[in-house]
Amino acid sequence: MALPERQILVCQSFRVKGDPKGICHKQTDGFLQYIEEEILDRGLDMQVVATGCLKQCEAGPIMVIQPENWWFKGVGSEEVVDTILDGLEDGEPAAEYLIA
Repeated sequence: MALPERQILVCQSFRVKGDPKGICHKQTDGFLQYIEEEILDRGLDMQVVATGCLKQCEAGPIMVIQPENWWFKGVGSEEVVDTILDGLEDGEPAAEYLIA
Protein backbone atom coordinates (compact mmCIF):
# COMPACT_ATOMS: atom_id res chain seq x y z
CA MET A 1 0.00 0.00 0.00
CA ALA A 2 1.38 3.39 -1.00
CA LEU A 3 1.63 6.25 1.47
CA PRO A 4 -0.66 9.23 0.81
CA GLU A 5 0.85 12.44 -0.52
CA ARG A 6 -0.93 14.48 2.15
CA GLN A 7 -3.00 14.12 5.30
CA ILE A 8 -5.95 16.22 6.37
CA LEU A 9 -6.22 16.41 10.15
CA VAL A 10 -9.67 17.39 11.41
CA CYS A 11 -10.10 18.37 15.06
CA GLN A 12 -12.69 16.24 16.81
CA SER A 13 -12.12 17.75 20.28
CA PHE A 14 -11.02 14.56 22.03
CA ARG A 15 -9.31 15.44 25.33
CA VAL A 16 -7.90 13.77 28.40
CA LYS A 17 -10.58 12.24 30.63
CA GLY A 18 -12.00 14.90 32.92
CA ASP A 19 -11.12 17.88 30.69
CA PRO A 20 -14.14 19.57 29.13
CA LYS A 21 -14.54 18.60 25.48
CA GLY A 22 -13.96 21.35 22.90
CA ILE A 23 -16.43 22.57 20.29
CA CYS A 24 -14.96 21.45 16.96
CA HIS A 25 -16.72 18.07 16.95
CA LYS A 26 -20.11 19.80 17.37
CA GLN A 27 -19.52 21.97 14.31
CA THR A 28 -18.07 19.31 12.02
CA ASP A 29 -20.77 16.65 12.13
CA GLY A 30 -20.60 14.78 8.83
CA PHE A 31 -17.48 16.63 7.66
CA LEU A 32 -15.16 13.65 7.69
CA GLN A 33 -17.45 11.87 5.25
CA TYR A 34 -17.84 14.98 3.10
CA ILE A 35 -14.07 15.61 2.97
CA GLU A 36 -13.37 11.97 2.13
CA GLU A 37 -15.90 12.05 -0.74
CA GLU A 38 -14.50 15.34 -2.05
CA ILE A 39 -10.89 14.16 -2.13
CA LEU A 40 -11.98 11.01 -3.97
CA ASP A 41 -14.07 13.02 -6.46
CA ARG A 42 -11.14 15.37 -7.07
CA GLY A 43 -8.63 12.52 -7.40
CA LEU A 44 -6.44 13.88 -4.60
CA ASP A 45 -3.96 11.54 -2.91
CA MET A 46 -4.91 12.33 0.69
CA GLN A 47 -5.89 10.63 3.91
CA VAL A 48 -8.45 12.11 6.33
CA VAL A 49 -7.62 11.75 10.03
CA ALA A 50 -9.79 12.65 13.05
CA THR A 51 -7.64 14.10 15.83
CA GLY A 52 -7.78 14.99 19.45
CA CYS A 53 -8.09 18.62 20.47
CA LEU A 54 -5.71 20.81 18.44
CA LYS A 55 -5.91 23.53 21.12
CA GLN A 56 -7.18 26.24 18.79
CA CYS A 57 -10.76 26.28 20.12
CA GLU A 58 -11.20 30.05 19.68
CA ALA A 59 -10.61 29.62 15.93
CA GLY A 60 -12.37 26.27 15.48
CA PRO A 61 -13.29 24.12 13.81
CA ILE A 62 -9.70 23.47 12.75
CA MET A 63 -8.33 21.53 9.80
CA VAL A 64 -4.59 20.98 9.15
CA ILE A 65 -2.96 19.94 5.88
CA GLN A 66 0.29 17.98 6.17
CA PRO A 67 3.11 17.99 5.14
CA GLU A 68 2.63 21.71 4.34
CA ASN A 69 1.56 22.37 7.95
CA TRP A 70 -1.23 24.70 6.81
CA TRP A 71 -3.68 25.31 9.68
CA PHE A 72 -7.16 26.47 8.71
CA LYS A 73 -9.71 28.09 11.00
CA GLY A 74 -13.48 28.36 10.88
CA VAL A 75 -13.93 25.19 8.84
CA GLY A 76 -17.62 25.00 9.66
CA SER A 77 -19.25 24.49 6.27
CA GLU A 78 -18.92 22.48 3.08
CA GLU A 79 -18.24 25.74 1.22
CA VAL A 80 -15.18 26.43 3.37
CA VAL A 81 -13.92 22.87 2.84
CA ASP A 82 -14.40 23.31 -0.91
CA THR A 83 -12.43 26.58 -0.86
CA ILE A 84 -9.57 24.93 1.04
CA LEU A 85 -9.50 21.94 -1.32
CA ASP A 86 -9.61 24.28 -4.34
CA GLY A 87 -6.53 26.00 -2.93
CA LEU A 88 -4.76 22.66 -2.50
CA GLU A 89 -5.43 21.81 -6.13
CA ASP A 90 -3.96 25.21 -7.10
CA GLY A 91 -0.95 24.73 -4.81
CA GLU A 92 -1.83 27.70 -2.58
CA PRO A 93 -3.50 27.79 0.83
CA ALA A 94 -6.92 29.47 1.08
CA ALA A 95 -5.57 32.64 2.70
CA GLU A 96 -8.87 33.80 4.21
CA TYR A 97 -8.99 30.70 6.44
CA LEU A 98 -5.26 30.26 7.08
CA ILE A 99 -4.02 30.69 10.65
CA ALA A 100 -0.93 32.88 10.39
